[in-house]
Amino acid sequence: MKFKNILIRILKLTLISVTLLFLLIFGYFEYEEIPINNIKVATKFILGKTSYKPYEGLAEKLGFSKDDKLLIIHADDIGMSNSVNKASFKALKNGYVSSGSIMMPCDYISDVGQFAIENPSIDLGLHLTVTSEWRDYKWNGVLQPNKTPSLINKKGELFKNKKKFVLNADPLELKSELQAQVDLSKSIGIKPTHIDSHEGALFYDENLFKIYLEIGEENKLPVFVPKMVAVHFDKNFPKPKNVVVIENFYMAQKGLEYDKWETFYLDILNNLNPGLSQLIVHLGYDDDEMKSISVDHPDFGSKWRNLDYNIVSSDNFQEALKRNNIQLVSWKEIQSAIY
Repeated sequence: MKFKNILIRILKLTLISVTLLFLLIFGYFEYEEIPINNIKVATKFILGKTSYKPYEGLAEKLGFSKDDKLLIIHADDIGMSNSVNKASFKALKNGYVSSGSIMMPCDYISDVGQFAIENPSIDLGLHLTVTSEWRDYKWNGVLQPNKTPSLINKKGELFKNKKKFVLNADPLELKSELQAQVDLSKSIGIKPTHIDSHEGALFYDENLFKIYLEIGEENKLPVFVPKMVAVHFDKNFPKPKNVVVIENFYMAQKGLEYDKWETFYLDILNNLNPGLSQLIVHLGYDDDEMKSISVDHPDFGSKWRNLDYNIVSSDNFQEALKRNNIQLVSWKEIQSAIY
């Protein structure tokens, strides 16, 4: 009887521990706004279990050796505003960044189309966009809202955050919207070099992630996938050949203090590993337009974007690239190597 009581207590404690663990995991996902609701997927993300293999021979196809330090410096959110466009265009033309990607549902894409026509050698991909995160500055999709009702909130806008998008999105409607973003880019003179995902919204739900990969395959575009997202791939879900898993992926995160900005970026360059890495920056000017857009949203806001621009264009940053023998590469080069 005593042994039975001990066993029952152990089972109860085990059950409580497992329950607390799952509450902790999903509480963390909720706090970080990571839209994972599937226990299997959550476990894979926590444990980092993946069977992916890096893109074999990619460095050599790009004209380098496997021991070289290759870095894509990538400007996100092009097309979002005049401020973002001006800073991004200047950075691309001056070689401060080697790549950029465009938010096709936004209001300032016509300027990007003209820029692409005038600068055909510059690398521009698509920042496939399914969320609209700013408080007062909103957009819907490229398609009319009545064609993609599962992607649109009651105000006729894309959902504010990734979680609501994931909970509501219909895969077929999503595919139509993403393809429309690709088609629109081509119609205004852009020749996209790759696709990635605004706010990573397409990375977490397996069914929606598959749509993202299909868009890349069907349009012959390399697909950016950070290493943590490669946990989706297994024997039942093999990695498509055009998927480029970036093992070393860097981006300033919320909470980074402004006076630590330069240290953060220089540490990345000074400690970069051989192989292919990507550094994502968000460029813009600390002007009235960006201040208005990013009100109550300092993360990725007006000052943040100006700091990013100041760092990548600085002498210290440029000297660190040279000192560490870092070779800048672009998605345009990767696209040519794959296709």
